[in-house]
Amino acid sequence: MNTQDYIQIEEQYGAHNYHPLDVVIAHGSGVWVYDVDGRKYLDCLSAYSAVNQGHTHPKILAALVEQAGKISLTSRAFRNDQLPLFYKELSELTGYEMSLPMNSGAEAVETALKIARKWAYQVKKIPRHQAEIITCAGNFHGRTITTISFSTEPLYRDEFGPFTPGFVTVPFGDANAIAKAITPNTAAVLLEPIQGENGVIIPPKGYLKKVAELCKKNYVLFMADEIQTGLGRTGKLFATLHEDVRPDVIILGKALTGGFYPVSAVISDKQVLGLFTPGEHGSTFGGNPLAAAIARAALKVIVDEDLCQRAEEVGDYFIEQLSEIPGPHVKEVRGKGLLIGVELNEKAGGARRFCEELKNKGILAKETHERVIRFAPPLVIDRETIDWALPLIRDVLNME
Repeated sequence: MNTQDYIQIEEQYGAHNYHPLDVVIAHGSGVWVYDVDGRKYLDCLSAYSAVNQGHTHPKILAALVEQAGKISLTSRAFRNDQLPLFYKELSELTGYEMSLPMNSGAEAVETALKIARKWAYQVKKIPRHQAEIITCAGNFHGRTITTISFSTEPLYRDEFGPFTPGFVTVPFGDANAIAKAITPNTAAVLLEPIQGENGVIIPPKGYLKKVAELCKKNYVLFMADEIQTGLGRTGKLFATLHEDVRPDVIILGKALTGGFYPVSAVISDKQVLGLFTPGEHGSTFGGNPLAAAIARAALKVIVDEDLCQRAEEVGDYFIEQLSEIPGPHVKEVRGKGLLIGVELNEKAGGARRFCEELKNKGILAKETHERVIRFAPPLVIDRETIDWALPLIRDVLNME
């Protein structure tokens, strides 16, 4: 079958909740993917930053194959020999005392919200069921009913109410707005250090540090959603480290297994995560031995291959080169590490047509918020590959 055959089948039998580019990928390695017709593409999306380590990384693949041949699932009704080691290694890498693994990023966000509320009632002594959590406009924390309850994107909300109460929304990047929103019932502030889905929006310098100070002063948990920004993507293990900030809770996902398996986690210290008791929260697949083995290998690759440093160095180069591309359509180039957004002006006609033309030239990128092209290749990319891509990107950004 060819590309159009697969597209026709997908359109006929699949729910239309995505609008993908019309490329049908069959296999990949490193920063490159290949479609069913044999065409080669540079992946500049990394499955929304899930493939930081590159496609089919041999060491992560080996861990998957080895563990899959032993046992894949036990449920948390029994213990397994991989989860304790994952706990230990994740704690040693991040400096947090405890973690709670789930599957999808949205599940990890829900986990963080639940523990923040329990902390509010058990520790801060907020009246039962009166806890409030402050979130930021333009956020993306998932598409569950609760996470869309504090989204400001009409597409995510309009047909899906009623919504979960207990959330207060303030502008992103405005620490004073957070200060004004804090009340005695505030349990936590939840935000992304950089808003990826909103168009790679970077807050003003010092914002994260001020938010952390406000939370400490007012006895409020600071929760950072690093599902997309974490694990090396921005040039640090966590994006909050760019301001030397240590949130009370960090939410991880995506690159936690290098794209091989859905694994997410909430990490914090015992005073927070230690509040959970048996039966209050869980998942049949969360913390399964296959997931834990893959995640252990994926974390080791990040460290052994120094992917944080690579993302910082190569990302700075990529941003610099993109910023120098002259073109009538580009409004702004912004980014941190290898999380980069090219915002187009209103007259450009939207980012979709540029992404489609990039695809035709062998580069896969995706539009976000209509006017932003996101470039987020695997962290294993090198300057030589970027230099190959830049003339093609330049041509596309200058098309009529």
